[in-house]
Amino acid sequence: MARPTVRRGVALGLGVLWWCAVLRLALAPDAGVLEGAVVAGGWGVSLLPVHCVPKGRAAGAIGAGRWRAAWRTAHVTTASPLRRSDAGSGPS
Repeated sequence: MARPTVRRGVALGLGVLWWCAVLRLALAPDAGVLEGAVVAGGWGVSLLPVHCVPKGRAAGAIGAGRWRAAWRTAHVTTASPLRRSDAGSGPS
């Protein structure tokens, strides 16, 4: 029970720190490298795929062999042949 609360508290604290750095960087004339680093770091962390799980544990994941089997047994369809440029535009 304490773990989710601590995790949310840490996330909230880091979010507040990031927003303070963003506002200071945007509004304060003496903001510098430290605020820029905090803002850039927070933005970079937001791009991480933190909700990814290994394919074997993912809900609805399909095995690699399933695709191979589907490609081997698939009925291949072909498009109609291309017309040659001297063939005309249709029946005349």
